[in-house]
Amino acid sequence: MSESSVGRVGARRLRVRGQVQGVGFRPYVFRLAGELGLTGWVRNDGEGVAIAIDGAGPAIARFIERLPAEAPPLARIAAVEVLAQADEGGYRDFRIVASGGGAQRSEVTPDAGICADCLEELFAPGNRRYRYAFINCTQCGPRYSILRGLPYDRPQTSMAAFAQCPDCLHEYTAPANRRFHAEPNACAHCGPQLAFHESDGRLLAGVDLVAEVLAHLVRGEIVAIKGAGGFHLACDARNAAAVARLRLRKQREEKPFAVMFAGTASLAGFAAADAAARRLLESPERPVVLLRKSAACDAALPGVAPGLAWLGAMLPSTPLHYLLFHEAAGRPAGSAWLATAQPLVLLMTSANPGGEPLVTGNDEALTRLRGIADAFVLHERDIVARCDDSVLRLISAESSPAASAIPVPAPASFPAPGAAPSSATAGDPPFQFIRRARGYTPQAIALACGGPAVLACGAYLKNSLCLLRGEQAFMSAHIGDLDNAATCVALEAGAAHLLDLLRVEPAVVAHDLHPDFHSSRFAAGFAAQRGLPCCAVQHHHAHIAAVMAEHRLSGELLGLALDGVGLGSDDGQWGGELLRVSARTFARLGHLRPLPLPGGDRAAREPWRMAAAALHALGRGDEIAGRFDRPAAALLGQLLDDGRHAPPSSSCGRLFDAAAGLAGVSSVASFEGQAAMRYEGLAEAHGAVPVLADGYRIGSDGVLDLLPLLARLADEPRTGFAAALFHVTLAAALADWIEFAAARSGLRRVALGGGCCLNRFLLSRLRAQLEQRGFAVFEAQQVPPNDGGLSLGQAWVARHRLLAGEI
Repeated sequence: MSESSVGRVGARRLRVRGQVQGVGFRPYVFRLAGELGLTGWVRNDGEGVAIAIDGAGPAIARFIERLPAEAPPLARIAAVEVLAQADEGGYRDFRIVASGGGAQRSEVTPDAGICADCLEELFAPGNRRYRYAFINCTQCGPRYSILRGLPYDRPQTSMAAFAQCPDCLHEYTAPANRRFHAEPNACAHCGPQLAFHESDGRLLAGVDLVAEVLAHLVRGEIVAIKGAGGFHLACDARNAAAVARLRLRKQREEKPFAVMFAGTASLAGFAAADAAARRLLESPERPVVLLRKSAACDAALPGVAPGLAWLGAMLPSTPLHYLLFHEAAGRPAGSAWLATAQPLVLLMTSANPGGEPLVTGNDEALTRLRGIADAFVLHERDIVARCDDSVLRLISAESSPAASAIPVPAPASFPAPGAAPSSATAGDPPFQFIRRARGYTPQAIALACGGPAVLACGAYLKNSLCLLRGEQAFMSAHIGDLDNAATCVALEAGAAHLLDLLRVEPAVVAHDLHPDFHSSRFAAGFAAQRGLPCCAVQHHHAHIAAVMAEHRLSGELLGLALDGVGLGSDDGQWGGELLRVSARTFARLGHLRPLPLPGGDRAAREPWRMAAAALHALGRGDEIAGRFDRPAAALLGQLLDDGRHAPPSSSCGRLFDAAAGLAGVSSVASFEGQAAMRYEGLAEAHGAVPVLADGYRIGSDGVLDLLPLLARLADEPRTGFAAALFHVTLAAALADWIEFAAARSGLRRVALGGGCCLNRFLLSRLRAQLEQRGFAVFEAQQVPPNDGGLSLGQAWVARHRLLAGEI
């Protein structure tokens, strides 16, 4: 910004929007103003950060230029506005003043893993916070999980109960200190404390807590550990008996667990981590990242992720996690030891028994986790907002062109007023969400335009909420599957918390077309209580609309929705859909040839049934009884003959199950998508093969028929070859199918959505083929492509229908 644009001398008012509270932004402004010899003040308010600045015109110009470019690491600046109104000026110095009110437009900062500076202090024997489990500063620590309301000030957090000691208060009020206005600031004298409880809940006092926890883990016991956004269940990941015992107690047969390493150097021998993976693991968000296993991984970590090609790896996100590895390493001074491989590997899984919501409270943990955990580590800082670990998958440069990376403004950019930042930071490697939660929730997603506020209530599986406020979308943390009462209650509590925190009253409530989901019933009841309209959005329309919303796309485009099952507008069971989509409407241009679901929903849990359905569709039903060693196999052919309890579905997920079932992969699935995940791993291990040229047919009615491919797979004894053949042929078929629809519609933009879009072996090939043909291709990036991102699409459709007067 030029000197002439701000005047040569005089005071100015500035407004900074974005993720600028709880990140050390006010102290940063204080120091920058002092360096440039400017006077005035800075404060938090409902809209972000307000600044009054007075001094020489050139100095003010430099201040405005440098403000976004040198912002603190956790800040995400959406806009810096130079306001038109005059300021009285005449300030003697520059101050941080008390927070103001105003309309609520501020953003909420997610939790951040411990920073390098605090890590050094944590392991420095002479430091007053040596081995203090709640060390933090303006660069790191809890934010969203402890926040009760905005503006982000200590009285609005669960740290309000802890009065700072003189030393901490001095840091908090000293502008040059890294903890200047760090709201969770504390030390061992004035802050939260850890407590160790035995399996029966009895407090064990007078022990070295970290040493005691490590001893329990080394003995093969399971420990419930309270973290930032909830509890983990932890055990020694190398101990097969401990892992098996945790599976049994948690009733989690084969679903993969995540594991925690001391640092990226400790990954050697377990999983491959290139520079992009290491950057993501070490990022402040500290997500679980899926990494390709090494050949020795399963032997070294028995039972952690059986039968899968990927390992969910994470690094410590809290000081307590680091202290456990520090104890195991013999308490070395400094942090250099983290750059060498450490033998301790911890299994860390969400503490949510039986698929229920993540445990967050001390008393709740002692009650709900009794019988699962052998010991408990509690602390006194309340968790206000439940927030599970985020799970991500890297999009490699080989499998994804540069266009698929999450768009990130350059650090020195000067966005237009009202713009919102991306959910990734500058320099982050491109990735795809599998679960969006801690570290990313509730960062705003920028929308193309503003409009009425909308609350969207999500799907039945992988539920999450979305709230539209102006030109921003706010996603809740992952809530879970609505198949139990506790998760349904968590959905309702999550909606209340999100609305209260952002101070929004919605104008419309959106939900899935299926009326019997708890999310749909909650939406109807919520809307009725407030006299608001409800908007039902078809499942696959919402998947594609979510992609449109985050990429700020308008007009019409082609949408390819590939998932399990969603209720169609004809009351059928859809899941492999080619659509013509706008923000308000959609038309079904084609679908996968339906296969029957023998046994209804049971077919989704038993892939062998889908393989039997494929054989029946091929006229080979007489092979079913002899091919599958299952008690119901003899009767299944008869059930398929008369069509009873075998509704047809165009589901792509069930197509994957049929292919995997024909190969004998996961005949019975212990978790959703297990067969498809194993089949993808087999395909990647084998590598690409030539497309089966006659493996599919596209009818004039837009139906894509893959029965010829299934017929070939039914007679293929080489499992890896069959998996690769299925994937590459399906990718070619989908590309031809989209080309077919484009020729009829004239549309050359295509959005890809649905849970099957997590399959990178398939999607990388499909994207490459489409882009070679000149299509503009868009995928979910800031929300998961599965049902975890569905609420964004619901909200986007509902807003546009409301604006059009259709609801």
